[in-house]
Amino acid sequence: MPQDRDDAFAWIDAQRERRDRAGLVRRLSPRPADSPLLDLASNDYLGLARHPEVTAAAAAAAHRWGAGSTGSRLVTGSTELHTTLERELAEFCGFEAALVFSSGYAANLAAVSALSGRDALVVSDADNHASLIDGCRLSRAEIAVVPHADPDAVGKALDADEADEAHAGEARAGEARRRALVVSDAVFSVDGDAAPLAALAAVARPYGAALVVDEAHGLGVLGEGGRGAVHEAGLAGAPDVVVTATLSKSLGSQGGAVLGPARVIEHLVNSARTFIFDTGLNPAAVGAALASLRLLRREPERAARVRTVAMGLYGRLTAAGLAAVRPDASVVSVRAPSPEQAVRWAADCRAAGLMVGCFRPPSVPDGVSRLRLTARGDLTEEQVEAAVDVIVRTAPTA
Repeated sequence: MPQDRDDAFAWIDAQRERRDRAGLVRRLSPRPADSPLLDLASNDYLGLARHPEVTAAAAAAAHRWGAGSTGSRLVTGSTELHTTLERELAEFCGFEAALVFSSGYAANLAAVSALSGRDALVVSDADNHASLIDGCRLSRAEIAVVPHADPDAVGKALDADEADEAHAGEARAGEARRRALVVSDAVFSVDGDAAPLAALAAVARPYGAALVVDEAHGLGVLGEGGRGAVHEAGLAGAPDVVVTATLSKSLGSQGGAVLGPARVIEHLVNSARTFIFDTGLNPAAVGAALASLRLLRREPERAARVRTVAMGLYGRLTAAGLAAVRPDASVVSVRAPSPEQAVRWAADCRAAGLMVGCFRPPSVPDGVSRLRLTARGDLTEEQVEAAVDVIVRTAPTA
């Protein structure tokens, strides 16, 4: 009998050793409530997570509705606060309806899996977020992964599918073609580049394919007053476009949402497993997100400020000779020579008073490690200059 037969988790030790050798070990680093570090790592793009109006709204919601939602949305988990947020979020982004989930991850799983299915085709960008990828896997649909930000490749995948159906005799006159989704991030989380949404919609429509867009990094940053990349592309409210979003980035709270035609939202209420079988988002998070949304409507200049800070970071870093990627929204990516040097670089930044993100395989689709900086609308010019100074001063020499 093999020696490890008595140890059900011996395989974990072997995987840990491989991660150690590759420099890919990840560890939790709890932060104190009053951290002295300058934060360029969080996704609090508008600086609202600690805004007095937002935290007060969270506390008021908890006092009124309780600490938890007490059940699934279809049982006791829906409150008047949930429906108010859904109505105002849909109105702000330009859609008929919205549905709030316990996380952005759950929203993506719901949208992709419930709108496709075993007999459908899902065309997915190669650089999509893990939650969209997992939605594809759970959908049991046929998945066509296409090169990053390539509408022509999307069109070829849809065209090949239609040709295959016709060849197999499955596309007969009077019968609807099989369901198809084109799935993409609005802004990709690693390099911060925006998807060509208008071109994707133009490619998808002749084939009757719906477009599902994850606005996690677009809401609050792009579009008129932060209404998102889909709104900026003129696609908000389109009958064949669905948007997913998170409440945990620009809105400084927690949770997720799906926005789209009313019939799509009604379908999700009745078929999305991550909605039906999950506890509703807690009232404090709903109250905080609603307060942030109202604050953004009142102060739309916050969105433009985020973009200004991001371009300021990019300009200063590239002027210093670092390999930074030009940002389309709030994420600024700076390439590192190796996973080990990326980890060391981030640690050196932290020791110098700056918190930055560190992305390494397998979190990066191209296998290139980098620092991931997130611009925040509440950063001053002095803070931006100080952050750049630390990043440049601690950069690897090779």
